[in-house]
Amino acid sequence: MELEGQVTIITGAGRGIGRATALELGRIGADIVVAEVDRANAERTASEVRGLGRRALVVPTDVTSRKDLEAMVERTRAEFGRIDILVNNAGIYRAAATLNVTEEHWDAIMNINAKAVFFATQAVLPTMIAQKRGVIVSLASMAGKIGSRTNLPYNASKAAVISMTKSLAMAHAADGIRVNCVCPGFVGTDMWASVAREQSALLKQSPEEFLRQQVRRIPLGRMEGPEDVTNVIGFLVSPRSEYMTGQALSVDGGLVMHG
Repeated sequence: MELEGQVTIITGAGRGIGRATALELGRIGADIVVAEVDRANAERTASEVRGLGRRALVVPTDVTSRKDLEAMVERTRAEFGRIDILVNNAGIYRAAATLNVTEEHWDAIMNINAKAVFFATQAVLPTMIAQKRGVIVSLASMAGKIGSRTNLPYNASKAAVISMTKSLAMAHAADGIRVNCVCPGFVGTDMWASVAREQSALLKQSPEEFLRQQVRRIPLGRMEGPEDVTNVIGFLVSPRSEYMTGQALSVDGGLVMHG
């Protein structure tokens, strides 16, 4: 129970990697704050966390709202009295050819995938600084390390997460705060289903053929499961990684090796 007594906020914890992270960190002892805009999914995750014997709090949170992020922190402090870990998981995906990227598309991706990561982090920092300890892990992506013909805003948003991770780690190491990010590849979640639909349409393929092509690119030969990501997040928020900060760990089956 490496995280026993520690309080973790997870944005977008209603489904996918966020939900899996809530359950993994709950299994190793953490109490979980489900910061999620979808109330039904949030309540499901919280119920599952309580089933593990951990405390869980649902805080309806639109991560693009500074007011909501401040309320997320205030409610967590009121309920639990501390914030030990923040997992910036909330994110969206949209594909488009370069000439078809609209200002609305760009802003929607950047506001949720990049801007919200910074302001959620900023919201928890005063508490962590006062405690002289804290761990922040953000969900970046292999997309932040490579180029793309059809994902430019998404890739740029994930590159921003990697860059912010390094700057935040440098700025707050002396405060006892560690900041890292993980860079998954092709993870079998609802978001991946959206990727397959949008990309296959752009490439004039069936989603099934697109999926087969992508799996053939993976050196380890299989799609990634949420647990492949959450195992690494569990490591990064635990004392086992206490000498690591500012890192962007690829958890992608080897995809980034050949771009």
